Amino acid sequence: MSMSDSSDRRTDPLVALSVEQLRQRTSMKWRAHPSDVLPLWVAEMDVPLAPPVADALHRAVDRGDTGYPFGTAYAESLAEFAAARWRWDGLRVENTAIVPDVMMGIVEVLRLITDPGDAVVVCSPVYPPFYAFVSHDGRDIVEARLGPDLRTDLGALEEAFICARRGGRRAAFLMSNPHNPTGVVHTRAELEAIAALARSHGVRVVADEIHAPLILPGAHFTPFLSVPGSEDGFCVISASKAWNLAGLKAALAVAGSEAADDLRRMPEEVSHGPSHLGILAHTAAFRDGGEWLDELLVGLDANRSLLGTLVEENLPHVGYHPPQGTYLAWLDCTRFALHDEDGAGPGIVSDLAGPAKLFFDKARVALSSGHVFGTGGAGCVRLNFATSPEILREAVERMGRALTGLGPCP
Repeated sequence: MSMSDSSDRRTDPLVALSVEQLRQRTSMKWRAHPSDVLPLWVAEMDVPLAPPVADALHRAVDRGDTGYPFGTAYAESLAEFAAARWRWDGLRVENTAIVPDVMMGIVEVLRLITDPGDAVVVCSPVYPPFYAFVSHDGRDIVEARLGPDLRTDLGALEEAFICARRGGRRAAFLMSNPHNPTGVVHTRAELEAIAALARSHGVRVVADEIHAPLILPGAHFTPFLSVPGSEDGFCVISASKAWNLAGLKAALAVAGSEAADDLRRMPEEVSHGPSHLGILAHTAAFRDGGEWLDELLVGLDANRSLLGTLVEENLPHVGYHPPQGTYLAWLDCTRFALHDEDGAGPGIVSDLAGPAKLFFDKARVALSSGHVFGTGGAGCVRLNFATSPEILREAVERMGRALTGLGPCP
């Protein structure tokens, strides 16, 4: 990195910690693999805690404020953030419910609008827990594969809706907005088309918007519940991904105006899942963490550009669509015809196969294996670039060396 680059990134949280400091962490990202492995897999960022969040937690601990959650400050802070960042003033505090985390919130919402044996549509390849959590709760998964441009294919989605509703079943569409793993940020026009299609087929939409604050330059986030036709839908959101708060559980389920009565049927005991400290942390992030988030987004944008250069230099036969949001990159390694048969299937996040196994064994770089993301994921990997430029550069250079001698198939 040049002197000017270093100066430009002096406030970037991604350059604040050394590898030695990161290896002192005890959470999953840095402890699941041996110390010679560079971990670019699970959605944890290599950043210090945002000062407003740290201050809120310190204040609570100092006064022994570690009891049960109370009040609506979390929902109020999200409403303020949504109005300021997304120009959406339609989030009503009374139409929200506190849930343990986004995936558990999704499960609880799906229980309100579907029964065991009903169908849940997903756009594959997609976040592996969509498969695991939904199928473990007795719902059937119906896939609508993304188009070649990695965006929603409305034709495939309509076919999936028809299949999901067959036999009079109730159905829901579990949407990733922005999309994980591709980093696609859905446009307002796309969301309006999805809402209209869901309405016409009697499908309820549940939007996972956990990555919503992480929109990179060149794109704009549209909350699903802000578009016409979304009134009977839901979103589930938290500050977890944008402020690195996975260890501080708390999320919010938000209902559209026509879905508020459904949300009120959520069992009261669901709200016991999140911790008081978690709610304080997420509230502080949405209310006071904007400046820190802006600095992070500058660093993520720089890393996105750096990754593009590194892929071109070291992985010229690997497909890379620069993500519009999130800190996740979807790398298409299918030209190398590396096989994924050894994997355990969609949603099983612990197994490595195909290119992810090659990069782990030969490059000592841990990535998320594409096959667990469902149809369209085999032969691909997901890379988390929320790390320092030095770690990112070293990892991709190792990956390039691992492919030496493995020419792409014609």
